[in-house]
Amino acid sequence: MAQKKLLRFAQIKSFSNVLEYPKDIAGKWGNHFNNKHPIILELACGRGEYTIGLSTLFPNQNFIGVDVKGNRMYLGAKRATEQSLNNAAFLRTQIEMVEQYFEEGEVDEIWITFPDPQLRTSKAKKRLTHPRFLRLYKKILKPSGIIHLKTDSPQLFHFTKIVIEKYGLTLIKEKEDIYSEANIDERLKIKTHYEGLDIAQSNKIFYLSFSIENNIPSIDEALQVYLKETEQNIE
Repeated sequence: MAQKKLLRFAQIKSFSNVLEYPKDIAGKWGNHFNNKHPIILELACGRGEYTIGLSTLFPNQNFIGVDVKGNRMYLGAKRATEQSLNNAAFLRTQIEMVEQYFEEGEVDEIWITFPDPQLRTSKAKKRLTHPRFLRLYKKILKPSGIIHLKTDSPQLFHFTKIVIEKYGLTLIKEKEDIYSEANIDERLKIKTHYEGLDIAQSNKIFYLSFSIENNIPSIDEALQVYLKETEQNIE
């Protein structure tokens, strides 16, 4: 397995659609894609199923899967290369560093699909919809930019709803069981490897979309106190 990972790490360096910790890329993604189409990110993209799926559905938009694990990213980058998806790219870096790679307002939308829900309340700051991450997203999103969350974790879903309410964010859509609906948004039909694993065993797939219209208040300590009082802590 270790040898396989090493081979993949070596191979992705030859992929033109993979950028590993690139320098001076902020504001220049139009040059990479050779167009000025909207830019949509998939954060913690894993194998890049959403990056691939969305880039197939929307050829006039550019999609960038972001993750630090090159071994997984290799699979998505390889598929994009094989399918000649010139509007799909992959950025290898930590999510915490994402603002270094995009200028203010350069990103149109962000997708967060099946991230680690970080169930322990003490780990809440690692949840990708925690306000400390939302502040990063706000810097790179257009003022009307949308954030999408798709998860099988009821805990992460309800946590994100709490954040939206307490921090004065704008809730756009909320679905507690997307596959129970008759007419499903084509974007929500895309399935990832982690969705198939059904780790949360909730038998539901949750979805939220929201935007950040105003500055995010500095009430993170109060949020943490609230979570300790209300969440069923898993230690």
